[in-house]
Amino acid sequence: MDCGGRTVTVSVLTPEVLVDLVNGWGARPRQEGLRTDEPLPRLDSLGDLSLPGAVRDALDADAVARVADAIHPVFAAADAPGCADRLTRLLSAAGARPVLAAAPDDTFHAVWSVAATDDALLAAVAVTLRTHLAEHGWGRIGLCAGAHCADVYIDQSPGGRRRFCSVTCQNRARVAAFRSRRAAGAG
Repeated sequence: MDCGGRTVTVSVLTPEVLVDLVNGWGARPRQEGLRTDEPLPRLDSLGDLSLPGAVRDALDADAVARVADAIHPVFAAADAPGCADRLTRLLSAAGARPVLAAAPDDTFHAVWSVAATDDALLAAVAVTLRTHLAEHGWGRIGLCAGAHCADVYIDQSPGGRRRFCSVTCQNRARVAAFRSRRAAGAG
């Protein structure tokens, strides 16, 4: 897609949009969660991607799935340096550059730009995760600890102890642990 030689600016997404994108469109979360027979979500279910209309309108399911698959390994990194390295490579691959934009009231705000419109979604996703990691640290993202689940989460809780993508996975793990303890006590 051509934007007349202009760069495209992208903004930080909400953590919820990022998680929905990765979990709904990523191959690994869909495979491990036994959801491969389910159709992919509708493109209009992605929420506010903060992309220019023409860029968003040009998105297709394959492009969204590629971005979800590209960002999933950042959440799966075993340590903070590995996470930083993976995310830095994605920011570089997308060609994301920080830009200072002037608002009509003569104030400034930071945005990110990419030269290739095909890289806009990857840049928006990578910038969102970069912003969250810079503010909250590596311990606030991860893969669900539930069995048969590779969904990602972004922990926004006050305690910062989240380990599951949802209450459903957390409850399944608790029930399995209870049954295991009960079976061990009966033997």
